[in-house]
Formats: sequence, structure tokens, C-alpha cells
Amino acid sequence: MDNTSIITQVTNPKEEEILSSKEKVSLSSSSLKKQRSRSIFSSLFCCFRSYNAEPPATTNNNTTTAATTNAVLPPVEENGAPPKPPAKYLLPEMKISDYGRKCVVIDLDETLVHSSFKPISNADFIVPVEIDGTVHQVYVLKRPHVDEFLQKMGELFECVLFTASLAKYADPVADLLDHWGVFRARLFRESCVFHRGNYVKDLSRLGRELHNVIILDNSPASYIFHPENAVPVQSWFDDMNDTELLDLLPFFEGLSKEEDVYGVLQNLRGR
Repeated sequence: MDNTSIITQVTNPKEEEILSSKEKVSLSSSSLKKQRSRSIFSSLFCCFRSYNAEPPATTNNNTTTAATTNAVLPPVEENGAPPKPPAKYLLPEMKISDYGRKCVVIDLDETLVHSSFKPISNADFIVPVEIDGTVHQVYVLKRPHVDEFLQKMGELFECVLFTASLAKYADPVADLLDHWGVFRARLFRESCVFHRGNYVKDLSRLGRELHNVIILDNSPASYIFHPENAVPVQSWFDDMNDTELLDLLPFFEGLSKEEDVYGVLQNLRGR
């Protein structure tokens, strides 16, 4: 298995600069992506190759089972057709304590943390991940204010971690990140739909009313099926002065009181 596709990531602009300065010949964007995909580290990190994928002709209201730690291929949409109906919804029934709350789907990589196989001196966590019989160390940086953000979101919403990374990496990271039990469920790559080169998080498969579902994600490709439910967030790599999660809290507090999220999110997209 190719290491970096275990973790989903977007391209770090700083790394792109370093790479281009070392290259004698300028490489196109597509050739850079091919080069990364052949790298020894390209299985844990899965870069989103296309951000202009079109949504399928029909939305699928059925779902698949939640991911386990085994690497199972996600359902594939062929020729724009939705995958076969799965056995059940991705999420279990809502807890009584969450009745009346909206469901917020939260991404992991470049939204809450940034991870790398290269040693990071100030890493918050070092997570061992076994790949093809060899244990690799993954260095994880927490985004500034992530602790405060998660605690507050857990008070306001039914929070679900949904990542296109593999569970063997994402599950231990979530254990270290979420000390408060904010995430009522964790969904991994197996719960995504593989659509035109991207791992898409199909919100209609969750088992929640879509007008009460919000997705927070740095990658537009992740929510290409439901852009009207999205709160975009800037990709984060290592800027320790970043305040985006903190700045989003007042918006989410207001959103938690709205009856329908679509109107508010439409205004957000307009701005």
C-alpha cells in the first residue's frame, strides 16, 4: 500500500514551492499529482484530484454501513449513476440527548489537524500506523483553537467525524483529539462514494434530514453532491496564528438556533 493515500490531504502551497524550486524543468499540475501518487507515501494521504466533478443525476437516499479499521473500497459511481442501495444508513439512530439538534459533519485533515510522515518538531501527536507490515510514524499538528471549537460544537450539535482517510490512521488521531466524546460517530473512507476521482461524502446516506445537516470541510470535492449544506473552511497546514475555528463559533451558535440551515448557508455562499 502506498503510504500517503491513507490520509486525505490537499496540496500544501509551501511544499509546492519547495518542489518547484528543486525541479530543473517546470512540471504541470497533473504531472505533479502523478508524481505524488507514485510516491512511497501516497496511500495514507489521498489528494483530491478534481474539484469540478459534477454531481450525479440523481441523489441517493440510501446508505452504506459505517467504516471499520479494515480498508474496504468505497462504493463507486459509474457513469454518473449512484451506487447500489446499501444495507442501512451510515449513522445509528440519534441519541435522545441529541433530539432537536442539527447534525454537523466535520472533516479531519486540513480542517482540524495536519499530518505528515516527515518529522515535525512541534507535533502534538505521533501516531504509529502499520502499512504492509511496517510501522510508520505519523506526525500530527492540531489546528489552533481546535479544543475550544470541538467542546463548543459538542454542546450545540450532534457532531460526526467524516474523513476520507483510512480508519487505521484517523481513528487513533480522533482518540487523541476528542477527549470529550464530541463525535457521536466516526466515518472513514469506506463510507465515502468514489465519484470521478474523488472521495465524496454523500450526506443523503447519513440517515438524517438534509435540511438539518451541515458539513464543515476544507475540500469542495468532498461535498460536491450537497454544496448547499456546506460551511467552507480554509485548508490549514502549520499557521499557528490561524483563528478560523474560533471565528466560526459565533456563526455556528446562530446556526444551531435556525429551523432550516439552507437560507443561512445560502447567504454565506453569497458573501
